[in-house]
Amino acid sequence: MPTVFADVDTGVDDAFALAYLLASPDVDLVGIASTAGNTGVQQVCRNNLALLELCGATGIPVSVGSALPLSIPLRTAEDTHGPTGLGYAELPAPTTQPSGFDAAEAWISAAHAHPGELIGLATGPMTNLALALRADPELPRLLRRLVIMGGSFEYRGNTTPVSEWNIAVDPEAAAEVFAAFGAQSGALPLVCGLNVTESIMATPQILARLADAAGSPTTEMSPQDVRGTRSTATNPLIRVLEDAMRFYFEFHFDQGEGYLAHLHDPFAAAVALDPSLVRTRSATVDVELHGTLTRGMTVADFGAHWNRPPNAAIVVGGTPQQSAPLADVFFERYIARVAPFARRLAS
Repeated sequence: MPTVFADVDTGVDDAFALAYLLASPDVDLVGIASTAGNTGVQQVCRNNLALLELCGATGIPVSVGSALPLSIPLRTAEDTHGPTGLGYAELPAPTTQPSGFDAAEAWISAAHAHPGELIGLATGPMTNLALALRADPELPRLLRRLVIMGGSFEYRGNTTPVSEWNIAVDPEAAAEVFAAFGAQSGALPLVCGLNVTESIMATPQILARLADAAGSPTTEMSPQDVRGTRSTATNPLIRVLEDAMRFYFEFHFDQGEGYLAHLHDPFAAAVALDPSLVRTRSATVDVELHGTLTRGMTVADFGAHWNRPPNAAIVVGGTPQQSAPLADVFFERYIARVAPFARRLAS
């Protein structure tokens, strides 16, 4: 059974990722680290605790991470994810409390408790992981694998012309993480960048399929709906996911991308559980920290120009064996896991 530790800045798509992990019966989710990013770290922690209560998984420890990036002020994304990070979704205040470990300590504790077995998943800025690596430089050797949602490779950015959000929030942390893994032996981190994750596009039709499969038919969302219209689904998890996603749809629509949303983080969660889902290309990755126009850019040396060993396996697409586009394969998996889980929660 895969043992997973997730570091998230929940966040609409982080919430979808957590639902995927919690819905996977073959996964032992041993901890969740809250990182500042999509919203402040205390709100992220509340979101994580509330989601666990909704999903009946209150035994999973949730830790609080750093409130700030390593060396710059925090920027958040309430315009993208809503005032609490979960769009229009409303969850009761959690009755549980975070663990006594901070997030960096939680990373280290989980890795030492499961040496060679732990799968680390980072779907937010990598501040907590960088602090953990400073405290325990041997951490990369203890992980079975690390999967990162971050960066953009031979593709545009979504925060600046060249930088992806998770990297842009804390470029110094990302640079430290890539450098730490480059200095270690073992499996290369799997990096899911915008070059792939922006092809994982959720639509109202896909959400309607999820609701139907969960036995909770809903009113399919439309750009013609009144802003903030709430889900008609009777299933509590489906309702939360739909209310969160509507805000995300509206944001992308206002950006001129259509009434859709990119599910970056759930895709990274799927890769963490099954790397055979994707094709990768090894490279040496570094983060630009000083460029006037390029700060936060993830630069990949595919041609060994730097004469440095690879420190990342960059996800570049699906596998030749797949008979359908990668996004279709992913959404089939997502619905197949989350819909039965939502049914069980409602029973």
